[in-house]
Amino acid sequence: MGRLCVPIVETSVERALTAIKEANRLADLIEVRVDYLRNPELAILLRNREKPFIITNRRKEEGGRYRGEERKRLSFFQKAIVLGADYIDVELATEISFLKELIRNRGKTQVILSFHDFRRTPSPKELQKLFVRMTRLGADLIKMVPFAESWEDNLTILSLLPFAKERRQKIVAFCMGEKGKISRVISPFLGAAWTYASLDKDRASAPGQLTVRELTEIWKKMR
Repeated sequence: MGRLCVPIVETSVERALTAIKEANRLADLIEVRVDYLRNPELAILLRNREKPFIITNRRKEEGGRYRGEERKRLSFFQKAIVLGADYIDVELATEISFLKELIRNRGKTQVILSFHDFRRTPSPKELQKLFVRMTRLGADLIKMVPFAESWEDNLTILSLLPFAKERRQKIVAFCMGEKGKISRVISPFLGAAWTYASLDKDRASAPGQLTVRELTEIWKKMR
């Protein structure tokens, strides 16, 4: 079985805590989407956690819901580090000076540097160039998630997994969209650190995301 991360996409801390309890039974990791929360209280959310947490505050431009001031958005990552979050997920498109500062001062928190393309899947050469750029910044884990316009796009993104393995770089890589579902299913078996699945269809955090039940049933049949 692959490693599974469940995103929490609730709008209140109370609902998020309830969803986290549910996810604890199913997930290897839990991603808290701060951009969904109206009044994020990281200290409350991180207290007494049972599974490793990823703190994400996704920009609108990369499929998130955060529309406020950029400085305030970025401050949540600094708070997450101070509070001892296991991971933070920050976009490659973030201001470079801030990225370097976060990576330099991350302490025991691991930095996931992420790239999303909601229009297409770049060519293998483009993806490899992005990969090299991201590794040079010193992230602990790289996440690359483009949109699948064709079935072949799954092969393109999955080709990054052996590329990363050769370079001893931890990576999460799969495609979004209906045609990208297959890469979500098999990426952990090809070397991805984990994949994502939602608690139910109404709580998906990206297009093409399977539910935990759907994904685990497929994995059982693959044994």
